Amino acid sequence: MALMESEARWVREWLFDKALPLWWERGADSGGGFHEKIGLDGQPVSAPRRLRVQARQAYVYAEAGRLGWDGPWRAAAEHGLGFLLARYRRPDGLFRTLVSAEGAPLDDTVDLYDQAFVLFALSQAHAMGLGDGTLVDTARTLIATLKAERGHPEAGFEEARPRSLPLRSNPHMHMLEANLSWVAAGIDAPFADVAREIVALAARRMIDPETGAIGEYYDGDWRFAPGPDGGVREPGHQFEWAYLLDSAGPLLGEDRHVESRRLYAFGDRFGIDPARGAAVFALDAAGAVIDPRARLWAQTERLRTALVFAEAAGEGERGPFIAAAQEAFAVTRSYLDVGVPGLWRDQLLADGSFVEEAAPASSFYHIVSAFAVLLRVGGAA
Repeated sequence: MALMESEARWVREWLFDKALPLWWERGADSGGGFHEKIGLDGQPVSAPRRLRVQARQAYVYAEAGRLGWDGPWRAAAEHGLGFLLARYRRPDGLFRTLVSAEGAPLDDTVDLYDQAFVLFALSQAHAMGLGDGTLVDTARTLIATLKAERGHPEAGFEEARPRSLPLRSNPHMHMLEANLSWVAAGIDAPFADVAREIVALAARRMIDPETGAIGEYYDGDWRFAPGPDGGVREPGHQFEWAYLLDSAGPLLGEDRHVESRRLYAFGDRFGIDPARGAAVFALDAAGAVIDPRARLWAQTERLRTALVFAEAAGEGERGPFIAAAQEAFAVTRSYLDVGVPGLWRDQLLADGSFVEEAAPASSFYHIVSAFAVLLRVGGAA
């Protein structure tokens, strides 16, 4: 049964006719790579370029090809991937975090979060037949180097060597996403084992057994970090982890993880501002709002997870998930209501006003990952 069919039709038109052409025609730099931002006037903003943006844009256009966009998805994906591999790769097989607009190294730091997105982009490109046939080897070298140089004694990864605390859940969430993406592409080793390790770590250490919520920051032994940081809970990440843990079971040949429903429930109960219908940025451990800003990415993660849970629910249990997905879509669409179609705003404030700022390219990954699910369940893919 198709869900939210009219919304899916709107998404297909916006994505295929507005956003994908715009971010290729104006968001790509003819000298290589993608711009970090496009101003709300439609002009690209010159700035140093983060690794994660190149990886995310490569994914966006690989996914566009999978969804059936008849634009130059292959050229666009290879444009981002080629710049990434040529300008960010260090001699040790890891990837630096920042280069200039011309591609010169600016920051050789190895950020675990960024490495996850390299793995993710490589998997998506491989799945779509892109690259020169070495993408699997590049990904295996990267994960092996990370395990050797950043592996945590218990499970997961360290942030840095020598050790830097706190440890963070967010890079592990994206490492799970990337390794699951390789499994989905038909390449199990070593990615399935890494994914299983992160799933087990999340269930055993990262998720609060009392509330079912996942934290952001941990000490060196995977206990919630001391002080205020240890109590931070981001609703968007509850939804994102819920989606990934729900997906992990079938991909890894295991049962679906019950933690996914508890994560979603915490975000849904405490993280949605009733006045705006939007997921706020941060809560404390008890669910009280500590940062009322509503970032675009959190709305898309709520939309994606609610859709997947609605699709899997029985007829009598589907209603609340559909209602949540409809609200999340309406809120998400309000961020996309700008003068230049195909752009977006990023931050909705507590008073209901948007921050006037350039559209960040990094948001496109979140938008496309949610809209891909909506297109599928709405019968428009």
